[in-house]
Amino acid sequence: MKACFDGELYMRSQTQEIQKRMDATKGRLYLEFGGKLFDDYHAARVLPGFDPLAKVKLLQNLSGMTEIIFCINACHIEKTKLRADTGILYEQDMLRQIDSLRAMGLNVSSVVITQYDGQPSADMLRKQLQMRNENVFIHRHTSGYPTDVATIVSEEGYGANPYIPCSSPLVVVTAPGPGSGKLATCLSQLYHESRRGETGGYAKFETFPVWDLPLKHPVNLAYEAATADLDDVNMIDPFHLELYGKTTVNYNRDIEVFPILRTILSRITGADSVYKSPTEMGVNMIGSCITDHEGVKSAARQEILRRYYHIRRDHKQGRLEQSAVNKIELIMSQLELKTEDRLVVAPALKKGRESGSPAMAIILPDGQSVAGRGTELMRAPAGAIINAVKSVASIPDSMHLISRLALEPIIMLKSRNYNVRDTSLNLEEVLIALSISAVTNPTAELALNRLEELRGCEAHATYILPETDEDILRKLGINVTCEAMYSGQNLFNE
Repeated sequence: MKACFDGELYMRSQTQEIQKRMDATKGRLYLEFGGKLFDDYHAARVLPGFDPLAKVKLLQNLSGMTEIIFCINACHIEKTKLRADTGILYEQDMLRQIDSLRAMGLNVSSVVITQYDGQPSADMLRKQLQMRNENVFIHRHTSGYPTDVATIVSEEGYGANPYIPCSSPLVVVTAPGPGSGKLATCLSQLYHESRRGETGGYAKFETFPVWDLPLKHPVNLAYEAATADLDDVNMIDPFHLELYGKTTVNYNRDIEVFPILRTILSRITGADSVYKSPTEMGVNMIGSCITDHEGVKSAARQEILRRYYHIRRDHKQGRLEQSAVNKIELIMSQLELKTEDRLVVAPALKKGRESGSPAMAIILPDGQSVAGRGTELMRAPAGAIINAVKSVASIPDSMHLISRLALEPIIMLKSRNYNVRDTSLNLEEVLIALSISAVTNPTAELALNRLEELRGCEAHATYILPETDEDILRKLGINVTCEAMYSGQNLFNE
């Protein structure tokens, strides 16, 4: 899809807005970062032209005046909570992000374990980090929260948390996922700054919902679809509407907590809060950087369809309640979306019917579709990817890219040494075999070199994909969905 969003303008506008907040703050600015810091592919999909690494690059521009605090909820550690987009644990993702940020020259100064109540897994993470000489702080549940402001803003409330020493004028507070305690950490720091005779400020780096787009704009509805399991709902900001007579969009959690937040900020600073509405708290210049509104609407509709299939799959696997399915279906009905509007679904289902086997289809950059089916030799995703690279490289379908001699040792290894019943090769195994073949086979080398052209393509499978295959498709940058059906009767997929 052509670019519909001016990424360079966004970087400049967002940076300038942050700088304005810093200039207006007579002291240190604590900036809560919402959404994904790295790999924001949701934003890239609904706003074609948005750089998935835009936030990190923006922080690089401000690196000389910035430090970063990571928050992670002890309850999430204990419950082994996973990132939905990557399938890895919250604490693993946090460590990955810290390493990546430091490799980019950014200062991650501290980790805060929030909502701590003696969880053994949180203790283990704390010890591991301390053994690596990391600064780790513990925040427990804030006394009096959320209604007793007098207790919250006291030594028994925020005062019970340790102060996190900071030296930069801009402190970014981020986390591996929602509900990690970012806001509470910002407010706790402001309380301690005040007790130390210092002044400070708070703002929130926003991505979605987009405050200056209509409430039912597909981009804002796509955000609701992405958070269907969190019960987030986009709402008109009543505070902003009443004060300024202007309709803006925020989401329910920020609107619900705003009266308390405003009171807490006023109590900490000893003056009226600088913010009169939740919208004013957010730093979000996305709306002014959209260059093709119709293109963005189309992209957002497709993202909602992807979310529909993801939610149906997760519900089938017992990960989500029926309420999430009901919510995504309601969003689809508001936009009059149908499953057939995801064009890759039809060729996948057709291939499955014709072959009588699990199948997967891919729509290539030129608009044509190719498909692959599961065989005794390889799984459907592997067959589909091989057929796709053949097509983009104009390699005849009848030509074999990988010698049987390269595949048989892998099959033998799985059968004899791993004691695996299903020896059909997954996508990763086939791509490794293709890479080895490329050393001596120029045609295989050509196909491997064209693999990058599949990034951004749409794919659909007729069955719930094993995690190994889905993970590789994700790494290839392919937007894959699947039917909420298992490929067979086995309870465990090897």
